[in-house]
Amino acid sequence: MKVVAISSTNEQYDQEVKTCRTIFLQKTRDYGTSWRVLRTISIADQLYIKARRIRTLQETQERKIGEDKAGEFQAMVNYGIIGLIQLSLGMEEVEEMPVAEAEKRYDDKIALARETMIAKNHDYGEAWRDMSQESFTDLILMKLLRIRQILANDGKTLISEGIDSNFVDIINYSIFALILIGEGKHTS
Repeated sequence: MKVVAISSTNEQYDQEVKTCRTIFLQKTRDYGTSWRVLRTISIADQLYIKARRIRTLQETQERKIGEDKAGEFQAMVNYGIIGLIQLSLGMEEVEEMPVAEAEKRYDDKIALARETMIAKNHDYGEAWRDMSQESFTDLILMKLLRIRQILANDGKTLISEGIDSNFVDIINYSIFALILIGEGKHTS
């Protein structure tokens, strides 16, 4: 098993975030913050569509549209961030948000995901480096089913993590997949 230095992981993580953030900001400039109308279930469904597409590509290797798996993982990072932003803002007032505010909120939420990654990487010894892309996809799908169940329970859990923690895990699994694609260990 190859051990990668923690600073290298943090640098790789930051590089993938930089790419996702650029995409997010460009789309925000193109479309505004139209995503503000999305409820949590709609965000979960968007993530589900992306994860199912990756799973289909993993199983069939057939593509009829241009986006590759890396693009879908990038979209899942950004939808996960949107999910965290929406949870923190609530749905009381759905208003357009200035790009600068969306950028700040993005940075705040990705910082939370990064802190979680660092803590879990410490405790789990970077086990993700030995995981298959298929496992990342399956874990993301499982997290989405958990979000749906939590929503069916009116947002309440008895003992489990909440919706926000599941979004954070989806973001981090997606970034891990992107890192391994970039290293050539997973196909894109």
